[in-house]
Amino acid sequence: MSDIPPARIPSLVKKYLMAGSGMVFTLFVLGHMLGNLQIFAGSPGPINRYANFLQSLGELLWLVRLFLLACIVVHIWMAILLTLENRRARGPGYVKNATVQATYASRTMIWSGLIVLAFILFHLAHYTLQIIHPIFKSLEYVEDGHRLHDVYAMVLIGFSYPAVAAFYVIAIGLLCLHLSHGVSSMFQSVGLRNEKWRYCLNNAALAYGWFIFLGFISVPVAVQLSLHSAHPMLPVQSVLSQIETADKAWSAETPTPVVVNYFLPSDNAAAPASVTPPATTKGF
Repeated sequence: MSDIPPARIPSLVKKYLMAGSGMVFTLFVLGHMLGNLQIFAGSPGPINRYANFLQSLGELLWLVRLFLLACIVVHIWMAILLTLENRRARGPGYVKNATVQATYASRTMIWSGLIVLAFILFHLAHYTLQIIHPIFKSLEYVEDGHRLHDVYAMVLIGFSYPAVAAFYVIAIGLLCLHLSHGVSSMFQSVGLRNEKWRYCLNNAALAYGWFIFLGFISVPVAVQLSLHSAHPMLPVQSVLSQIETADKAWSAETPTPVVVNYFLPSDNAAAPASVTPPATTKGF
């Protein structure tokens, strides 16, 4: 029994797992970006209704999140195993020559993937679990008599911090560098990329990476520009001033709903957000 070698994942299975998990995350990134862009709709309503719909899914939403996180872990795990396997098969001399021809994106796939994973965990702690800013849990948006979680205000506040906005842009840049190589490699992993289609697929992957990058970073960039502009495209200054005032009266031990007033005149931007007693709200 001791002479039986340990079970190993076949190379073909590793490639399919890596390609499949990569495809799931690629499609999720596109959908997530389109959802984020609703912040430019002209009012808080669209993105807050979208977020409310997702929250209404309850346990199903958490199952989706766990599935996506599992896909990322599997993707990175398979990438590490395949890299080690390829190095053992090629030998030191071949690896040295191959590195010269490899793209920068392909040479940094593992490291960029690990950094993106770290960013995703931070992103979940920031906006999903709301650990960094506990007051996020109390932000509410009133629309037609209904109270929705104010994700619009959450985004403006979160990206008003330069360090958070910069980390977001860097992480998205690494993600898109990863996508620019990975989207094309997915087709190769399942045997669908040949020399005839290689050029087109590489260009399509590069274009997709740039599209995702520009779409995602447009939000933190717009927030930062609005924060320091006399003619902001987003009401960052008004929201921040209201939340800073409301935060002084807010307590994590006895949280009360906080409602931002988005209809303040420009000369009254510092008016505080209204803090509603718990008994009068249907908070989530």
